[in-house]
Amino acid sequence: MKKEFSQMPETFKEVWAGEFEGFAWHDFLTAIPSVLFLITSYKSNGKENACLQSWSTFVGDKGEFICIIGSVSKRSHLYQTLKDTKCCVLNFPSRDIYDKCSETIKNNNFDDDEITKSGLTVEKAVSVNAPRIKECFLNIECEYLWEHEHFEKSRDVTVALRAKHICMDVDKCDENTIGRYGKSGYMYNIHSPRNPETGEVTPDCFGALEKYK
Repeated sequence: MKKEFSQMPETFKEVWAGEFEGFAWHDFLTAIPSVLFLITSYKSNGKENACLQSWSTFVGDKGEFICIIGSVSKRSHLYQTLKDTKCCVLNFPSRDIYDKCSETIKNNNFDDDEITKSGLTVEKAVSVNAPRIKECFLNIECEYLWEHEHFEKSRDVTVALRAKHICMDVDKCDENTIGRYGKSGYMYNIHSPRNPETGEVTPDCFGALEKYK
């Protein structure tokens, strides 16, 4: 048996004020996981910017690798840096540095070097003017392509980026050894799943991808 949902279940209550304005209730109902990464760039004052991100996808088209960032707030440092510099780096962490990645959420003042202040290491990108995070096992250097509002006068936009250069740890290249998956590989955001019948909230967490046939 399946249940049908055209409106938010009456059992759903905001965990914090404005939660259902910042996110759609559908997000918590479906709890579809998405890979976690940090988008890094330079603010107009030269300071490092880091945005922990999910809700995105990656596609190839005629030899080009396109990164579709599903939701970027027009009020964020990330949005402004993309408009100013037209580039960024996508940095994929493993779970051993997740806590430091989370610190970037708090260390996000305009005058903060958000990467360094969170205990991570900046390294120079090869093809763009944006910082890379040394501790992340995969770095994708990107140039800005376009943005589009989710709907007229929406708070957020979808952004498309084109990959210009990729850097990956040697240990991750071989799937017969460490590889890109499992507990030491890509992390997936699991966004506060909720039971529509009881309203019970499962806190935000992250998971790993297990390979099977």
